[in-house]
Formats: sequence, structure tokens, C-alpha cells
Amino acid sequence: MCLAIPAKVITVDGASALVTIEDVEYRASLLLLDDVHPGDFVMLHAGFAIEKVDADEAAETLRLLNEIADNSHQ
Repeated sequence: MCLAIPAKVITVDGASALVTIEDVEYRASLLLLDDVHPGDFVMLHAGFAIEKVDADEAAETLRLLNEIADNSHQ
């Protein structure tokens, strides 16, 4: 099973970006996407940004993932 996590782009440096997921920073490859800018949201999978999403979709996806994680501890 593959899982992609929404991440906010902080800076772009050529084919890579600094992104954040819930205040944790990661490096992401942008080789699979065009036209990515700071402030955009991307789906991050195995270190690659694979799709751009809007802020609402990113927030809802993170909410659902957190809900799943919370329920798995019960």
C-alpha cells in the first residue's frame, strides 16, 4: 500500500523543495511536478512531490490521517 502525505512548500531550490508536515521539515524532490512555488501544497510520497493539492484538501487529508492514527491506539 502506498501513502502520500500533504506537505506545504516552504522554499524551492531547482528540482527540490523544503516542505513542512505539521511543523516538521523535510526535503522533497520536485522532479515529477512542474510549477511548484512556496505556499503550494503537494502530496509527498517516498521523498517525491507527486501531486499539487489545494489547502483545504491538504488540511482534510491530514485531519483524516490523524484521526486514523488516534483510533489505532485505542
